[in-house]
Amino acid sequence: MPSNNWYSDIAKFASRYSGHPTTFYLAVLVIIAWAVTGPLFDFSDTWQLVINTGTTIVTFLMVFLIQNSQNRDTEAIHIKLDELIRATKGAHNALMGLEELNEEALDAYKERYEELASAARDELLDGKQDIHTPEP
Repeated sequence: MPSNNWYSDIAKFASRYSGHPTTFYLAVLVIIAWAVTGPLFDFSDTWQLVINTGTTIVTFLMVFLIQNSQNRDTEAIHIKLDELIRATKGAHNALMGLEELNEEALDAYKERYEELASAARDELLDGKQDIHTPEP
């Protein structure tokens, strides 16, 4: 499915290559080159400013790149989980899209599932099987 969003395309490209070992080695080479040139520039303030500015800019841009990648991955995982819920007989379709609920509603679901888990563990300790599907 091609994307018409230029930012998304650039972010995917940059994310793919920024995590590559070659990119890491290139960054290490830049640091080594900067360190080696220290005596050449008498370890001046400008020499230090070059690395500080460069790393700050890269870090600033990487924050947005990482967030974009994480948002995309999280959304894909939610869609896949929703499909598993939808396609599984006995699963509760009301659980699809929980990420869109407010904190109070999420907390209520979480509390209910913690109760279900506790009850299931108690049943296992009593020698019973944990194979039923209680209502959330």
